Amino acid sequence: MALRRCWRFAGVVPRLVWKSTVLPGASVPRGRSFVSSTVNTPPGCKTTELLVRRFSSGTPTTDVSYEELKQRLAGRKSVVIDVREPWELREYGFIPGSINVPLGQVNTALQLVPEEFKEKYGGEMPQQTDSVVFTCLAGVRSKKALDAATSLGYNAAQHYPGGWQDWVKNEQHK
Repeated sequence: MALRRCWRFAGVVPRLVWKSTVLPGASVPRGRSFVSSTVNTPPGCKTTELLVRRFSSGTPTTDVSYEELKQRLAGRKSVVIDVREPWELREYGFIPGSINVPLGQVNTALQLVPEEFKEKYGGEMPQQTDSVVFTCLAGVRSKKALDAATSLGYNAAQHYPGGWQDWVKNEQHK
């Protein structure tokens, strides 16, 4: 309890602190990157060795902008999957070149054989190494589809967070 109070005053953000101690020279399991450091603490608090998680700035982004999506569609560099329901596409419209796979079917659809996928959804099934971009109305369902695809091994999958709303807004300005 007293140590927690000392950390708060030392300015250490609790979620950055690993809650166990590691002796100097010990290995960190599973290759995770941590920094071992000593924190300057206020008078009356013990100096403790802490492990602070190092955050990488080189993490690939999963978001695709309107301009990027437009370029990918023009160059056929990505498979674009719209995860809205079919009635939404009929009522509001859709991004030309996208394939409609409703969110509730994404997990199953990405596990079909390519012939079944093409027959059911009318487009080529993406391979796990292909660039896949998920889209929806405003980016909520596409994020869920992205998570499902990533769990199935689609490591190059991304999503268009602006969705149909952003697409229409940008298309109207042209």
